[in-house]
Amino acid sequence: PAFFNKTKDPTPIKQELLQAIAPLDRGADATPQDQQIIDQIACRLEACNPTKEPLNSSLLNGKWELIYTTSKSILQIQRPKILRSRLNYQAINVDTLRAQNMEGGPFFNQVTADLTPLNAQKVAVKFDYFKIAGLIPIKAPGRARGELEITYLDEELRVSRGDLGNLFILKMVDPSYKVPT
Repeated sequence: PAFFNKTKDPTPIKQELLQAIAPLDRGADATPQDQQIIDQIACRLEACNPTKEPLNSSLLNGKWELIYTTSKSILQIQRPKILRSRLNYQAINVDTLRAQNMEGGPFFNQVTADLTPLNAQKVAVKFDYFKIAGLIPIKAPGRARGELEITYLDEELRVSRGDLGNLFILKMVDPSYKVPT
């Protein structure tokens, strides 16, 4: 019987999640009700996570595109739409424990970070350098740190939750991308 099947097929839940976030401009247009619905769908997806130890999985490596978040600092909703970044990427290398966040136009800012595993799903993140306009490196202040828990991971989708309660949903765009050391 199906109730003995511990690993539910996540495909229909993933499709439901992708359909729900599609019209929301990465979360910038999400109402509190939209956010609640997305969170509920994400929780259902997390319950059938096929990768129990994401930090030990090569599926985490590569360049991911942020397709939805509740993080106001990333969405920059206080800025006029024309001044908001249109694309955000995050790259992770598990073997070197490095991460890189990249912002698309109009500013092309980026930040690199060291990752310290706290368990098989959660990392402490310590940002080390910001790059303004993709050119000017600035050392990150010591307070530029946080935690990130990877709650769902497969070859095409990743769901993470930050220590400030933010939800991040990303899709894989380049599994061969390496974070610069």
